Amino acid sequence: MRLLLTSDTHVPARARRLPATLLAAVDEADVVVHAGDWVDEPTLDLLAARARRLIAVHGNNDGPALRARLPEVAEAELAGLRLAVVHETGPARGREHRCELRFPGVDVLVFGHSHIPWDSVGPGGMRLLNPGSPTDRRRRPECTYLTAVVEDGRLGQVRLHALPPRPGAPAPAAPARPDGGGEA
Repeated sequence: MRLLLTSDTHVPARARRLPATLLAAVDEADVVVHAGDWVDEPTLDLLAARARRLIAVHGNNDGPALRARLPEVAEAELAGLRLAVVHETGPARGREHRCELRFPGVDVLVFGHSHIPWDSVGPGGMRLLNPGSPTDRRRRPECTYLTAVVEDGRLGQVRLHALPPRPGAPAPAAPARPDGGGEA
């Protein structure tokens, strides 16, 4: 089972539309996971129409219409893998322990909010993934999303994809620390 993980699309606030590269990856995925901050309903409608299966939540920048359509937390079982999705997880320090307490029995937690990719494993074995943002690179050299494969209840082949710069987008700042340092 092929997964595409994204978050913080912020259309039209950060970009006029989703990148074509991301949409092509949506078409190839069996499951698309979006961890909130859509900002507009047409983006939700677009992914809901294109994705074979969409698992999604609302974020702090999503208004009443999106909040009415999407939960704060989503949980699903994918080929034996227990997945949860939430927008915000709080500060980076202590995240793994805090999330394992909040989401007992979950194998993988997908979250967003910071626009900064994150991949770690908690003390109890929970994998925490933040795909970054495909439209707002905040303190990163590129906009990003993740893909992964689920097989026999296990997550594998997790890959961070950097998107090409948008025409007219500001030049990247100095590279961020590879550990996602400074993430809020």
